[in-house]
Amino acid sequence: MTTASLITQQVTAPIISAPPARRWSVRSIAMLTAAWFVLQIGGLFTPGLLDDVDSIYIEVAREMLHRHDYVTPYVDGVRFFDKPPLMYWMAAGSMRIFGVHDWAARLPLALAVLALLIAVYALGIRLFHGVSPEEHPDRGGFYAALAVATSIGPYLYTRFYIPDILLALWMTLGVHLFLIALDRVKLEHEFDSVPPFAKNAKDGAPERIARSALAPCLGFAVVMALNVLTKGLIGLVFPLGFVLLYLAMTGQLRLLWRLRPVASAAAFFVIAAPWHVLAAVRNPPIALPGGLGLPVRGGWAWFYLYNEHFARFLGKRIPHDYGLTPVWLFWLYLAIWVMPWAAFVPSAIAEHLKTPRAEYLSGVEDGSQEREASLALVLWAVLVVGFFSVSSRQEYYSLPAIPALALMAGGLLARADSYTRSARSAARRWHVGFLMPVAMLIAAVCAYFAVAAPRAAPGTDISTLLETNPQFYNLSLGHLFDLTGAAMGLFRGPLIAVALGMLVIGPGSYLVRRNGRTFAANLTLASAMMVTLLAAHVGLARFYPALGSKGLALDINHVLRPGDLILIDGELTSGSTLVFYTRQQVHVIDGRVNGLWYGSFWPDAPHVFESESSLRSLWAGPQRIFLMTYHPAEREQELAAYAPVHALASAGGKTVLSNR
Repeated sequence: MTTASLITQQVTAPIISAPPARRWSVRSIAMLTAAWFVLQIGGLFTPGLLDDVDSIYIEVAREMLHRHDYVTPYVDGVRFFDKPPLMYWMAAGSMRIFGVHDWAARLPLALAVLALLIAVYALGIRLFHGVSPEEHPDRGGFYAALAVATSIGPYLYTRFYIPDILLALWMTLGVHLFLIALDRVKLEHEFDSVPPFAKNAKDGAPERIARSALAPCLGFAVVMALNVLTKGLIGLVFPLGFVLLYLAMTGQLRLLWRLRPVASAAAFFVIAAPWHVLAAVRNPPIALPGGLGLPVRGGWAWFYLYNEHFARFLGKRIPHDYGLTPVWLFWLYLAIWVMPWAAFVPSAIAEHLKTPRAEYLSGVEDGSQEREASLALVLWAVLVVGFFSVSSRQEYYSLPAIPALALMAGGLLARADSYTRSARSAARRWHVGFLMPVAMLIAAVCAYFAVAAPRAAPGTDISTLLETNPQFYNLSLGHLFDLTGAAMGLFRGPLIAVALGMLVIGPGSYLVRRNGRTFAANLTLASAMMVTLLAAHVGLARFYPALGSKGLALDINHVLRPGDLILIDGELTSGSTLVFYTRQQVHVIDGRVNGLWYGSFWPDAPHVFESESSLRSLWAGPQRIFLMTYHPAEREQELAAYAPVHALASAGGKTVLSNR
């Protein structure tokens, strides 16, 4: 053998070593798809849209279809600049295909959840195939995706139409594409250092390592652009922050310029820039009223770019129409959102943090996926949670970190499947020491209310059993504080189902785990959690009359005639489902606040804002009026002096009154 051939073999051997097997499993994909179908498609058709953001965002999509304007969002005919357009486009596209139905508008979000499960599964295979059982190298990815599918947070925050689960999808795809691009860039860098005579060897080595980093870099840019079109500039902060911190912590910043920044930036701007430019051009600055904290002139750019991003980050957004979750509660919510799989996260985090920085450097350079997982997942979770810990935050803003925590848990459980003693011991210890007591406590509470709560009479309006706590209504789950012991009687079935599910989650699955059947134990845990989540969905449907107004809208539709006018007694969000289900532009009484406030300053804003005096005039006029109000007794007494008052329908503490 010649000297040249020896050098060629020595130089190229590390480069062309075959990667470990990373097989996808049809059985795993089938089980994940089945869980998704039961949970997401099973809840697609009930209940109706919720008042507030759920129906607001979907109504924006419907009005895009109606107006054929996919640049400027409108709700109730008024400009609405709060969010970027991708969520609206998704719902509008689905309704274009399937018709204007609530389930059609929800379908894209359900499909996004399926995409998230597959993305988590794929990333989990990359990160944990080495610690998974040899015959099941996808086990870490499967457990991670199963955790996302059956955790509380991802399920709860896909019951209404908000964009945050999409952020989790884009972040998962972005991290994976970056890691793929980094692999290829490092191989390109090594190949560039190979002597020319080695590159010309006939063993085919150059072809095997010549896969360009361009494709994953462009993919990363596309995902980042979609992220920006989903929820604004945060779509830049998280992925770019991850890339820069990861490269800095691994001493690889020198490779940044090999990640095709020019081509990637071009791809990003081609996708993200057009809507921003068109929105600014079509909604230029106008003169704004003084004394309200607004600039002298402002348009879409001021409200969306400054007010919705920088002012919100600093807690100075105008108007300040959202709650602020305390930091400690924000972190606690994150743990709750990952339940029951959160029980396995502390041990996983501890395992990841054991790897010192020196090993990160050597491990990543040597291609160690386990060390790569340690840094990537911890950095991902800390970046998201840390950012919102120092900015304005709501209880569900931590959703983009959930895939990282689910992947950590999946990695630990995959190690336990591989008979790793420390992983098996940690899984059992946290199951019996944390998950079992929590599950038993929840089971006991649910069983108590299922037995002790008074049985409600048939046809009881849930609103008569609730307490009103408006101080919590700026929180997404604020209406839960309205529940009383008496109201629990309406949830007897779901409470029993949750209690039984918790018994299986706690002691049931532990008995299986203790016998060494870890795969069966995790499937048992997931199946019991599916029962629990479906019970929660049934509970949501029973709670719905207090949360949405679909029934009242349908009652109005039965008697609605051309020329009739629908009014909401208060701001639009107190009955926004009426707009979607009646397809009518509603008027609001003293409702020039919050979402409609800024758009109302435009000269072409429709006359939908009524006062007490204009209400009285309308009530006494020839037009038939439908007034949805939370205060029927007071309104009936006030309006009876101007025209007869008839109660059309009541539900959830809301009543529709009419003057005809």
